[in-house]
Amino acid sequence: MRLALAQANATVGDLAGNATLIMELAQQAHQGGADLIAFPEMFLTGYPVEDLALRPSFQDASIATVDRLAGDLLAQGLGDLITVLGYLDCIETGSAPNLVTSPVNAVAVLHQGRIVARYIKHHLPNYGVFDEARYFVQGNTPTHLRIDGTTITLAICEDIWQTGGPVAWARDVKSSLLLVVNASPYERNKTDVRRLLCRDRAKEAGCAIAYVNLVGGQDELVFDGDSMVVDAQGGLVARGSQFKEELLVVDLDLPMSEVPEDFTQLAHTFHEQGSQLNVEVHDRLPELEEIYNALVLGLADYVNKNTFKSVILGLSGGIDSALVAAIACDAIGSERVYGISMPSVYSSEHSKDDAADLAVRTGLHFRTVPISPMVDAFMSSMELTGLAEENLQARVRGTTLMAISNQEGHLVLTTGNKSELSVGYSTLYGDSVGGFNPIKDVPKMLVWDLARWRNEHARLQGTTPPIPPNSIEKPPSAELRPDQLDADSLPDYPVLDALLEGYVASDHGAEQLIANGFDSAMVERILRLTDGAEYKRRQSAPGTKISLRAFGRDRRLPITNAWREGNN
Repeated sequence: MRLALAQANATVGDLAGNATLIMELAQQAHQGGADLIAFPEMFLTGYPVEDLALRPSFQDASIATVDRLAGDLLAQGLGDLITVLGYLDCIETGSAPNLVTSPVNAVAVLHQGRIVARYIKHHLPNYGVFDEARYFVQGNTPTHLRIDGTTITLAICEDIWQTGGPVAWARDVKSSLLLVVNASPYERNKTDVRRLLCRDRAKEAGCAIAYVNLVGGQDELVFDGDSMVVDAQGGLVARGSQFKEELLVVDLDLPMSEVPEDFTQLAHTFHEQGSQLNVEVHDRLPELEEIYNALVLGLADYVNKNTFKSVILGLSGGIDSALVAAIACDAIGSERVYGISMPSVYSSEHSKDDAADLAVRTGLHFRTVPISPMVDAFMSSMELTGLAEENLQARVRGTTLMAISNQEGHLVLTTGNKSELSVGYSTLYGDSVGGFNPIKDVPKMLVWDLARWRNEHARLQGTTPPIPPNSIEKPPSAELRPDQLDADSLPDYPVLDALLEGYVASDHGAEQLIANGFDSAMVERILRLTDGAEYKRRQSAPGTKISLRAFGRDRRLPITNAWREGNN
């Protein structure tokens, strides 16, 4: 069998656009001699659809579009191509008088102008992307396809994390192939869990596994592709790229199998192929390159899918804004990126120079808007000192960016890193203002690592490193008062990030953190700051998720919360 895995980028809610992409990829697969093409989980609707799943009009539109696609494929001479497509369906649950229509995460099999089979997701996770139990009812009926003497069993995403369900069904009926459609988001430090999972499940099921995954950004999530095929012994046969759209086509020598007559039988004969395809087995990207690509794709799709023409950000000369600017230029092109230097009376000359240097290195649009006159106007009407004066400067900068955004139509990017977001080291409605934050889930130490990697990558490519070396090497500072440094208010970032990793990512309490070697007074202070900053995080811009515990999506604390670690 010649199998095509459509590792493609869908847009949530764009049924017409996604259907057009399905037709285009099906045509490519047909021209390449494919017998079957498989699309990722809920590809027709995009994923995740969240509360759209509960809207009857959206359910109806999804079902109607699948019906039309079956006819359109036949009309375009693609009826013989077996098309496996993820979409949103609905079923009736309960009984009269309490009969209700409930959404289901489903796969349809299209062939010769008809929907010949469908499969409903078996297992429903209560973690990760979102709580699907809130949206979808659970399926429990196996779906097998009988094609030209072979058996193919269908599964959706988390179904193969379980030892039962489709894996057991495939083993019990001696399937030739377990076909798994996925929308599995990228996470840092995920190691090679997908390949290992496919290897183990192939051995358990006793058949080959084809795993097709979504690629692209959707709000905070980014999907990295990494589709693959393993043989019945778990050996890697083919593997797609990460963060790229591609049609992964592979020839599989599937064993014949005997199955009951009541399985869905498709009148299809596998094409006689010439020589076997030479299919690449792509290696996973190195860690920093992988993370950087995730941030670039996440921002690019947020900007483009939401039809923003350009982005704007404040350029302070520091490392955070420099990294965000580099990501933005790589994501959408420097001609669509606008950087604003907003010096105050406390801004150093080197910071102003570093901001201008970054603009030259990247080619982004650059201008300077001094904030001192605006700050003076406020100060002439109010007597502000200390932290209030510092925050006023940040808020004037935020107002300046939003005013230019309103006037010129740019999306404002905010540039606070995860370490700052954790402890509330930012000014609400000031430096935290913006519509999207590309480094929201990036700790400070990783900001430096990514900046160094991006510059070294440029050198290896023979291009100009985008980030000024001085922005990387100088001590970080908000420059809101004379000679201010981050270290005046926070522990050294290597220590802070390690502590936050234990508290935020691993849920270690104060006692365990102290036992791990952190100073007790520092633990008490940082945990108090982190818990107290929840109200700021609730108001922060969305940003690309790269960790298992990203603020907003995976980790939420009550804002009104009397619990304090170590004091209860």
